[in-house]
Amino acid sequence: MKSLFDLDFRQFITPSIIKIVYILIMVLLAIGYLGLVITGFMADAMLGFLMLLIVGPLVSLVYLVLVRASLESLLAQIRTAENTTELVRLAGGIPPADGGYRPHPGNPPAPQQPQDPTANGGNNTPPANPYQK
Repeated sequence: MKSLFDLDFRQFITPSIIKIVYILIMVLLAIGYLGLVITGFMADAMLGFLMLLIVGPLVSLVYLVLVRASLESLLAQIRTAENTTELVRLAGGIPPADGGYRPHPGNPPAPQQPQDPTANGGNNTPPANPYQK
């Protein structure tokens, strides 16, 4: 419950409530299925049986599969973010939630070009490419 009021968003709340959301969606689908069957029987007995046996279960199953895939995708993205933060912390870096941009202390400085054109022995030709044969 503490993470619900975390204004810095350092902790994800979705993994802890995703089961509740899925159960609520299943309950809403069951209520919708019952409403569809009742409406079908009110219109015509044959239509009611069609809704009861074919259309209702098919529609409910399709919606349930789509909701499940969406929730799993969301959870996978959150777990990836959590694992990435942990890897950055283990590597000695600063996780994104701990502050703004700070360069990694182990990175070497960027290479600098010599300012004086005669700094490499008076030769103005570029050095040979070691990767080119």
